[in-house]
Amino acid sequence: MKTPGINVKRILVVEDEPAISQVCLRVLTSEGFEVNIAVNGKVAQDMIEEKQYNYCLIDIRTPQMNGKELYQWLKEKHSQLAGKVILTTGDVVGGDTMTFIEQTGRPFLPKPFTPDELITIVRETWKKMK
Repeated sequence: MKTPGINVKRILVVEDEPAISQVCLRVLTSEGFEVNIAVNGKVAQDMIEEKQYNYCLIDIRTPQMNGKELYQWLKEKHSQLAGKVILTTGDVVGGDTMTFIEQTGRPFLPKPFTPDELITIVRETWKKMK
C-alpha cells in the first residue's frame, strides 16, 4: 500500500448514485481533500489496496458489495481505516440497518444530506481522529 503525500487528506467516497457522488466530490474537494469515488465495495477494495486513505464515506446500500460487507472487510484487512469510516444511507427505516450502524459505533450521515451536513460530519470526524 502506498503512503499519501505530506499533508494530503485523502477520502474515498463509496457511492453508487452519481448526483450524490458529484456533491461529495465538489464539497470535499473544496474542504481540501483529494477525493476518489468508488461505485461499490468491490471497486473500493481495489482502490484501498492501491492508495492509502485517511477516511472513507461509505453508502451502506451499493450493488455487488454493500457497505456492510465492505466495512467487515476493512475491519479484517485494514483495521485502522475501519476506524475512520463515516456511514451513509437513505435506508434508516430498516431495523437491521440501524442495528448495524449502532454496532459499528461509526458516525452516520442520513440521506438526503446537505453540503453543510456533509462538511460538518467530516470536520467533526477529522477532529476526533487527529
